[in-house]
Amino acid sequence: MKKFFLLLFCSSLIVTMGFTQENIAIYKKAEDYPAKIKDKVYHAPNSIQWIGSTYEFWYMQLTAKGRQFIKVNAATLQKGAAFEHERVAAALQQATNRNISADSLPFSTFNYVKNGTAIEFSAFKKNWEVDIENYTVTDKGNVLPTPKNEYWNNRRDDSFGEPVFSPDRNTVAFLKNNNIYIHPSGKPAEAVQLTFDGSPNEYYSNNMRWSPDSKKLIGQKVKKVTVRTINFVESSPTEQLQPILHTRNYPKPGDALPQYQPVLFNLSNQSVFAVDEKLILNQYSLSAIQWHKNSNSFTFEYNQRGHQQYIVYKMDAVTGAVTPLIDERSKTFIDYSGKKYKNNLDNEVIWTSERDGWNHLYLYDYETGNLKNQITSDNWVVRKVIEVNENTRTIIFEGSGREAAQDPYLIQYYMVNFDGTGLKALTNENAQHKGSFSKDFKYFVDCYSRIDMPQVTVLRETATGKILMELEKADITALQKTDWRPTEVFSAKGRDGVTDIWGIITRPTHFNPTKKYPVIEYIYAGPHNSFVPKNFSPNPSALGELAELGFIVVQIDGMGTSNRSKAFHDVCWQNLKDAGFPDRIAWLKAAAAKYPYMDLNRVGIYGTSAGGQSAAGGLLFHPDFYKVGVASCGCHDNRIDKMWWNEQWMGYPIGPQYTSSSNIDNAYRLQGKLMLILGEVDDNVDPAATYQLVNALIKANKDHEFVLIPGMGHSSGGNYGEQKRRDFFVQHLLGETPPGWTKKE
Repeated sequence: MKKFFLLLFCSSLIVTMGFTQENIAIYKKAEDYPAKIKDKVYHAPNSIQWIGSTYEFWYMQLTAKGRQFIKVNAATLQKGAAFEHERVAAALQQATNRNISADSLPFSTFNYVKNGTAIEFSAFKKNWEVDIENYTVTDKGNVLPTPKNEYWNNRRDDSFGEPVFSPDRNTVAFLKNNNIYIHPSGKPAEAVQLTFDGSPNEYYSNNMRWSPDSKKLIGQKVKKVTVRTINFVESSPTEQLQPILHTRNYPKPGDALPQYQPVLFNLSNQSVFAVDEKLILNQYSLSAIQWHKNSNSFTFEYNQRGHQQYIVYKMDAVTGAVTPLIDERSKTFIDYSGKKYKNNLDNEVIWTSERDGWNHLYLYDYETGNLKNQITSDNWVVRKVIEVNENTRTIIFEGSGREAAQDPYLIQYYMVNFDGTGLKALTNENAQHKGSFSKDFKYFVDCYSRIDMPQVTVLRETATGKILMELEKADITALQKTDWRPTEVFSAKGRDGVTDIWGIITRPTHFNPTKKYPVIEYIYAGPHNSFVPKNFSPNPSALGELAELGFIVVQIDGMGTSNRSKAFHDVCWQNLKDAGFPDRIAWLKAAAAKYPYMDLNRVGIYGTSAGGQSAAGGLLFHPDFYKVGVASCGCHDNRIDKMWWNEQWMGYPIGPQYTSSSNIDNAYRLQGKLMLILGEVDDNVDPAATYQLVNALIKANKDHEFVLIPGMGHSSGGNYGEQKRRDFFVQHLLGETPPGWTKKE
């Protein structure tokens, strides 16, 4: 009997080893793919650095020889080397006793100093200064360690802080015993107490604002709440043997929030005015206190919990009257975190709103709060305000969707008058534009490209958009000499049969149209933005490595994401489980109809964070379409994740909509093959979200795989997670046994 089992084992081993040997080359090719195409795009600068207030700028670009630093004068149209590369290399080599080539200088950025006669940069853990007139080098000391990033969700304790000086420096405001005091500068013994009702639970904030004339002071009374914390264990710390317990401040949907009440102290007549609490009930936030330059009034922004009302209030500093300057309302949500823009001018306010169904600019009268006019309009969106010029009464901004027959996500630059007239396109090439403006906005450098079009870099005159000079044109000859295959831009109708949905398709370099390929979707459907890359890249979203294993990999922006119409965006409201899936599936079916080699009987999906929630959700809510999924650090229940992001889209108060979108509550629906990846010290999405999904799957007796990575934070799983993800798709979509990891090295 023992011989029989031994023979069976050996036979199985031979078959398996032979099978994996055939796949080792494919895995090796996929792993080598990024290195193979790296640094093969030349003359495509990605960062333009204007020099102070001058019309000069510099950029670094990769060439066939190596790095090259270029300096340009926009006024004279002169272009040349930013410095003598050979002399910098020689000087630095002498100072460091290292081999340094002029074509591979050990820095990618620098600053001009000493009126442009020297440059400063960091290399070899030191700071250096090189005089570019005589090319002498000065060692400026060691590079200081990068400060450790503070936890992203830490809320500053504003119940204490440094004294706040008035603009004329004659008076100091400070906190003592939870109340506000003032005293003349240098005379603390003459302190005067302004408030008397502060207490540990209802204190006055250190966030105080003096008026420009130094005669008035804004304080804020705060009703304190207990902030929720989350705890997780770092099992394998590098600095000690024993595990470490970590604690983070982490407000979650539905938790109580501190409530702020602005209080105005007019020191010239000893009057005190507090904002009526009824005007600011149930606030999510009270922010952006801003004095008018005449000191007669100030504005503040009230974001009501639930994000369906957002008011800009104005308080008269003489009478204490509080009036709504702008009262924005929505039946779904106001995208305060992604689209809000306010600019207080002398007598006007510029504001963004989606009230007509698209994100546009509006002009308000500061004194009356009356809407003077809508500045931009029509079925396209303002993406970002670049500059507001009160003298010329013009606005420069980024917009998308206005140019016919173009991908509606492509950013173009525009100028418009305050009154809405004279709208002018400063760019119009069918591409994604990235502008970098001189300090006075007279000129800008425009780097434009598409996924399927290499970058062109030009200098433009801002007033007209006229191209003054072509600076660079990307060269992809070296890239094309590899077996690189370009990514395709593809659009198709969404769920309504009318709206265009845009995405990209990446094929393996060994693509054979006569074969059938499983399809994998990389998903991120967070409503805070759109995510399909638009700029030229040899390997957008790193889809190429996965494709090389024998897949077609896609990325799509479905409904519920941002940067289209308000109706397009509203699909996500109280319904994050939708994730644009009906549009994604329609898009994939249209792509497969055009390209029959896309096998929609074998569709996988993967994503991280909100994408992790969607990746798992694809298998739970659309099991007839998505068969295999890998979800990393997913926010699998929006009640467990952070407050700000989830209440923005899922609403407040907490209701049944949270349950219906929960992967945890719907874990029993799982039919396909699911892998969950989690970094144990994730302090972005509470790790409990994944743990509870694992628990729910176990209780529902659903087969799945769970990969916990010690010491890792919020991520896709790092190299280990990437290997597990690839193997999972190879096993369950290709039906093949991945080779042993040691054999792939």
